[in-house]
Amino acid sequence: MDPAPLTAKIIAAFPDMPAQLQTAARYVLESPDDVALLSMREQARRAGVQPATMTRLAKRLGLAGYDDIRDLYAQAIREGGLSFAGKAGAQVASQKAKGEQALAAEMVASLTAQISRLGEPEALERLSRAATLLASAHRIYCLGLRSSHPVAWHMTYVLSLLGEKAVLLDAVAGVGADPIRMATDKDALFAVSVAPYTRATIDMARYARTQGIPIVAITDSAVSPLAQVARIAVLVSTEGPSFFHAITPAFVVGEILAALVAGQGGEASLQALRRTEDQLTAFNIHWSPQDDRRT
Repeated sequence: MDPAPLTAKIIAAFPDMPAQLQTAARYVLESPDDVALLSMREQARRAGVQPATMTRLAKRLGLAGYDDIRDLYAQAIREGGLSFAGKAGAQVASQKAKGEQALAAEMVASLTAQISRLGEPEALERLSRAATLLASAHRIYCLGLRSSHPVAWHMTYVLSLLGEKAVLLDAVAGVGADPIRMATDKDALFAVSVAPYTRATIDMARYARTQGIPIVAITDSAVSPLAQVARIAVLVSTEGPSFFHAITPAFVVGEILAALVAGQGGEASLQALRRTEDQLTAFNIHWSPQDDRRT
């Protein structure tokens, strides 16, 4: 079964629909989980249309009634949820209907709300505990694959400015996981993954758990396979108007943790940073206004 059962049909029919049907159609495209789980009347209320409009939409799409739509989306969830392709179709329709600026504004508002939740007391407490665990580790093995890779890479880069504290579990030739064999319970694994979870990340995290290596995880659910093996899991939302899950909140968490770990290093961190700055200056790494004056 197509994991997004009506996306293509709705997109094709959307331009010729009356305004009320377009409103109902946008709701179906943008809230697929609600379509499967909520009553037709509740969906109509949320969409801002009459219940009869939902029925007319179903018939416009060639179905007997709105229960047929709900059944299709419920089956899609049972079989694994809506795919990126299905969500992309929803975004395309929404973008055409609302325009680029409206979609961009929705994304900014969504990301702002997600990041602001990191300032709530429970989230701050987790961040503090996670930073303390990482700061106390002899080495921090950083793991994030596919879309989560930038979070792990940036953590590794920032910590590399403080010396040899971070090891990135990523490399060519399929040997990225090899350094974890050297880790002990005096080290820590910093792992990032959100749904759909990358299998290799989960496998490495489970291996680390069996070796007694404490894990700090950034993930999207308390019941995610990564959270289940982590000593501390910092939870972030990945929902948003875009077809692709939001990585920005996870990246923000990584930046916060890197800063807190650096701060806990005290004078040792400062000395390491001075050595880093000396090396960068020696190799003329960064551009300066003098570069233009030389040309």
